Amino acid sequence: MPVTESGERLVDVRLGGRLLVDTRKQDPADAFAHLREGVLERLLTAQTMLPTGIRLLFVEGYRPPSLQREYFEEYAGQLRAAHPGWSSQEIHSAASRYVSPPGIAPHSAGAAVDLTLADADGNELDLGTRMNADPEESVGACYTHAPNISEEARANRELLGTVLTAAGLVNYPTECATRSRTNLSEDSQLKEVPDG
Repeated sequence: MPVTESGERLVDVRLGGRLLVDTRKQDPADAFAHLREGVLERLLTAQTMLPTGIRLLFVEGYRPPSLQREYFEEYAGQLRAAHPGWSSQEIHSAASRYVSPPGIAPHSAGAAVDLTLADADGNELDLGTRMNADPEESVGACYTHAPNISEEARANRELLGTVLTAAGLVNYPTECATRSRTNLSEDSQLKEVPDG
């Protein structure tokens, strides 16, 4: 389903200092720090459900369509190089496991967010992989229910998923779900993604 304008305003998550914000994905226009108002409200609700000393760490929200296309094509290119015998459809399908295709990506509507858990000092908690680890690099550990992660990472993933779901967000099943990065979309599609 293509992304269409909902009319809900984009807001800067940095205003008010209610979320910890990591600048690793900061772009010159500061688009990264914007989300639909309803998504931000859900995140703030989720944060209130976390234990004392644990906070959400926001990494990236809105992505201009050109940046989403760049991310998708970059990963598709890596897959093409690694699997020269794959058809275009196989490459597209495999790339879509990790990066939403341009045109349907909730990030391009400000309706998805990459985030993680952090301690009171802003240090990321262990969720099993580095942020943005893809399925190949992480040997599948970037998926939400991956068996090849520590009990601590599994507990942190469960905590993150529980509070986000309770706030009205749902796991986006076709994408990676790992470490400190979780993508949430306003149309109830949460995607936990590799940390980093």
